[in-house]
Amino acid sequence: MASSLTLANVVAGYGAVRVLDDVSLSVGAGETVALLGTNGNGKSTLMKSVMGIVRPNKGSIKATIDGTDYELVGRSTEEIVDLGIGFVPEGRRLFPKLTVTENLLLGAFRPKARSEIARNLDFCLETFPRLKERAKQRAGSMSGGEQQMLALGMALMTRPKWLLLDEPSTGLAPVIVRNVMQRLADINQRMGVGLVLVEQNVPATLKIVQQTLILRSGQIAFAGTAEELSGNTDLWKWF
Repeated sequence: MASSLTLANVVAGYGAVRVLDDVSLSVGAGETVALLGTNGNGKSTLMKSVMGIVRPNKGSIKATIDGTDYELVGRSTEEIVDLGIGFVPEGRRLFPKLTVTENLLLGAFRPKARSEIARNLDFCLETFPRLKERAKQRAGSMSGGEQQMLALGMALMTRPKWLLLDEPSTGLAPVIVRNVMQRLADINQRMGVGLVLVEQNVPATLKIVQQTLILRSGQIAFAGTAEELSGNTDLWKWF
């Protein structure tokens, strides 16, 4: 049955400050989408609204999973993750004093993921060979690129249907960015995980996504394919 993640007329913000203004979009199962735009236009707020960290003032956020609809507004972040929506926030929120393996195992708290820990762990270590090499190393002692891979691995351990990523390339060297982006493409193709990326590195992002959205002043100013955006240089001034 069809699955999708859909926002309908979402208004959200912080106190009296409105950040998202009537935003609607839909991400199908296995689809890859980039949220683009300069800082302060609502990209991270959109992610946090989906994950229950920010509660919208208006509108609906619905996950349709195998034909069943689940309204996400009003649910806790834990409940949303349990439904199969993973989130990698900006800043690599790890347990620095624990080892790579211990961090990965902590990622498998979702009930459905617990029965597939061995399988998911094997997939993570195959996808990110560096993590296998660093299995017994404390997370806080690794490089920024290795920590980003670990953050992605922890999210994969939940066995998500969709994975939301907030600026996964921040602070990484170009060669590491290319590696991380390729791994994300592999995750999408091999696991069928839908990806929603907030990114400032537009050229690298356009190589791995199908659809693109540009947010301006809390509204969607452009929606189209990666190919359409690549060919319309007039839009690049918006990011």
